[in-house]
Amino acid sequence: MVLVRHEMGEVLRNVRLRKGATLRQVAGRASVALGYLSEIERGQKEASSEILASVAGALDTPLSQIYHEVGNRLSVHEENELREQRLAGVIPDTVPDDILNTHHEPVGAH
Repeated sequence: MVLVRHEMGEVLRNVRLRKGATLRQVAGRASVALGYLSEIERGQKEASSEILASVAGALDTPLSQIYHEVGNRLSVHEENELREQRLAGVIPDTVPDDILNTHHEPVGAH
C-alpha cells in the first residue's frame, strides 16, 4: 500500500533538486525547521496544508502542481496494484500436481 506522505516527500524532493536548491535553503525560505523538512521529504512526517503551502512558495512552485504530481504518482501505484490483483487469480503461484507428476522424455533423448 502506498502512503500519500511518501509520494508527497518524493515530489517535494524532486522539485527541490530540479530547482537546484538545498534542503537548508528551502527550509529557511519556508520558515520550516530543517530536520522537519527532511522528515517530510523522507515520508516520515505528514505535513499540514500550511507547511506544504510554505514549502511550495519557497520552491516557487504552485501547490496545485505539487498535488498534481502526487496524484499522478498515486494513479500509477493504484494501476499497478489493480494489475497485480487481476493477475493474482490468473497466474498460479505453484506448479499443478498433474504437471509435476508427468514424466517427459528430454528433447533429443532418443
